[in-house]
Amino acid sequence: MKISINPYTGEKLFEFTSLTSEQLDEKISQADDTYRSWKKTTFEHRAELMQNVAKLLKEKKQGYAEIITQEMGKPISQAVAEIEKCAWVCEYYAENAENQLKDEIIETDACLSYVRHEPLGVVLAIMPWNYPFWQVFRFAVPNLMAGNVGLLKHASNVMKCGELIESVFLEAGFPKGSFQNLIIGSEKVKSVIENNLVKAVTLTGSTPAGASVASIAGGKIKKSVLELGGSNALIVFGDADLDETVKTCIQARFQNTGQSCIAGKRLFLQRDIANDFTEKFISEVQKLKVGDPMNKNTYIGVLAREDLSNDLGGLVDKSVEMGAKLLIGGHRDGAFFEPTVLTDVTEEMPIFTEETFGPVIGITIFDDERSAVDLSNASDFGLGVSIFTSDMNRVERLIPEFDEGAVFVNELVKSDPRLPFGGVKISGYGRELSAHGIKEFMNKKTVYISK
Repeated sequence: MKISINPYTGEKLFEFTSLTSEQLDEKISQADDTYRSWKKTTFEHRAELMQNVAKLLKEKKQGYAEIITQEMGKPISQAVAEIEKCAWVCEYYAENAENQLKDEIIETDACLSYVRHEPLGVVLAIMPWNYPFWQVFRFAVPNLMAGNVGLLKHASNVMKCGELIESVFLEAGFPKGSFQNLIIGSEKVKSVIENNLVKAVTLTGSTPAGASVASIAGGKIKKSVLELGGSNALIVFGDADLDETVKTCIQARFQNTGQSCIAGKRLFLQRDIANDFTEKFISEVQKLKVGDPMNKNTYIGVLAREDLSNDLGGLVDKSVEMGAKLLIGGHRDGAFFEPTVLTDVTEEMPIFTEETFGPVIGITIFDDERSAVDLSNASDFGLGVSIFTSDMNRVERLIPEFDEGAVFVNELVKSDPRLPFGGVKISGYGRELSAHGIKEFMNKKTVYISK
């Protein structure tokens, strides 16, 4: 039995009965049966259905958003924005998938040689709770447009979101079995990956979970894509527009109550502007509205579970014991964690080395470009980095220096359907979104026709 609980009220919301092994096998078989016909459909037909999905998401965004907020505590205005972004990715691939997957002609000594992009089949997605619609849609949409079919193992605290996602695809006209939500626990993931009908797996989640899934998939020589944690740096140089940069850094750290892999979690300030920036930053943090996530004006709600708040508090407490100074925040109550800022943070402290999944940020001072880059790279993670400066020559010099999957200049790191998304080091491998993402689970078939 799976139960979702409102982290703000403690109310039990929904109960779900786990699938038996026999039921699970039936769903996997149904997915494979559907794939056999789905892969033969035209891009025009798939695009029409995907536009239907986009339309339904827009029409029902308030209701879907309320379920997100109830199940994992996201402030309602941000939950609505999440649904709107899901509609965008549907429209993007409906309009672009056919061109992205067209045959790639390559000149050789053959009469004709080219690369075809053919779907692999049934793909399993293991998805997290922090963006319970968006993370799923950025997997499901390109894969369905490419001719694959999807199985979803969603996080146990957002099972209603998983159920609704399956229903929206069915309501839009997608065939039964093309996208299925599996109500299973982590103990059954191994058997799904190892099932001969499942051809690939993607996971968004923690590094340990990713390592486990990659190991299982590797044992069966199956393709995997991993989008794991991050500890992105926000690097502010002395020539940055401080007022605009403060606003961007606030959003980068505190949206979704800080529960994002691509959030800016380490704030590096050049020494000559550090005091001024910190003062402005603290002032803006104090303005963030804290409260009921169902209130449209709330910016900071609660963490998705109480244990997450406790874990985050442990990182903060240990860092303070090691010499970090608490400038603001630190209070926690159940699943609530007050927006928190620490300074005098060094590379040895947990809030520097670990992924802080919540509304906490640590400030570290640097003197020059080299020390800024070294601080950013002094992390096992490599998802993204933001640099803030008005010197475009500096930008060109520094972009190649970062060990990251993305470099954003004067902007927070964010996912965009038009751009590939993913990381390096323990932040994972492979890419989602864009033309790069849609090709991850495709057979790139070489065709050579002799003269």
